[in-house]
Amino acid sequence: MSDTAQQKIIHVDCDCFYAAVETRDDPRLRGRPVAVGGDPGRRGVIATCNYEARHYGVRSAMASSQALRLCPELVILPPQFDKYRKVSASIQQIFRRYTPHIEPLSLDEAFLDVSESTHFDNSATRIAQAIRDAVRKEVGITVSAGVAPNKFLAKIASDWRKPDGLFVIRPEQVADFVSALPVQRLSGVGRVTAGKLDAMGIRTCADLQGFDKLTLSQQFGSFGERLWHLARGEDDRRVQSSRRRKSVSVEKTYAEDLVSLTRWRAQLPDLLVRLRARLSQLDHGYVIQGLTAKVRYQDFSQATCDGPGEQLDEAAFAPLLDALWERRGEAARLVGIGVRLRDLNAPEQPDLFEEERQRALANQRAQL
Repeated sequence: MSDTAQQKIIHVDCDCFYAAVETRDDPRLRGRPVAVGGDPGRRGVIATCNYEARHYGVRSAMASSQALRLCPELVILPPQFDKYRKVSASIQQIFRRYTPHIEPLSLDEAFLDVSESTHFDNSATRIAQAIRDAVRKEVGITVSAGVAPNKFLAKIASDWRKPDGLFVIRPEQVADFVSALPVQRLSGVGRVTAGKLDAMGIRTCADLQGFDKLTLSQQFGSFGERLWHLARGEDDRRVQSSRRRKSVSVEKTYAEDLVSLTRWRAQLPDLLVRLRARLSQLDHGYVIQGLTAKVRYQDFSQATCDGPGEQLDEAAFAPLLDALWERRGEAARLVGIGVRLRDLNAPEQPDLFEEERQRALANQRAQL
């Protein structure tokens, strides 16, 4: 694999993926505001929507009932994940024509490392355009793509000319591009961090470049050093072709609030059936090394509780729900459970203490 300075990374992002697939399959929906999500009468949530719906202020993660108030003509369709998975698989087959180095982030987006691809004389721009043309022709939806020397910049680039766009950041353009970039565009900078940066007089990456690592680490902890690198367009993360799971979880939003701990607990049998089904789809290279439970309240805030254990039964998860109820005994609109996983195929971490002992012994021998 080439050095990170020579990487050619493409980030491909499907435009309004679920809604685009539904519109493709039903031409009557073209030109109309369309969303995929839950039933507004049963406290459903919008998963995604097309640009016609976004014009009215509809957004993903918005309550379906609120979306309908903003756009009374909005067509809300129930999700069909089996269909979306098949479409996603077709798109990934197109990716594989150009590189084996693919890191899917979800059904609708992925990173591709084409640093060593022999197609189009190793032109990442031409490869990205070929992918876009193939998806449009063979799959029937549009994708946006970003080309850059690293993952951080490629992801920003793919969003630069959405929808149905292609944007390229060449190595010699990185410094000027990043300097003008608003700090809100940096991955990991949310509302709270952006507010703190603004209070420090930092609005662009050029402003951020004026602060050293120590100052940023004092203000933002471990994220401070990453901010320092991102402000300079630096990102040494590789495209991970074989990403492994660290956890598996399931959850459900209920039509009526669960107003008691008894009702929270009553959801465990159904959730456990779904959790076991999801775990059965994994290979045998994992072991469970902990459990977790989650609830979301009426105000959309949420809380989680982690605990030890490896048994998938009600007796194992009930204490976690008990702890959450003791912490905040209020009605919940969502309950979820999950497991933390250990990957048996991951390389073992070195024993740092043993390394230190070996260095000490070596120093002693050198002094003899």
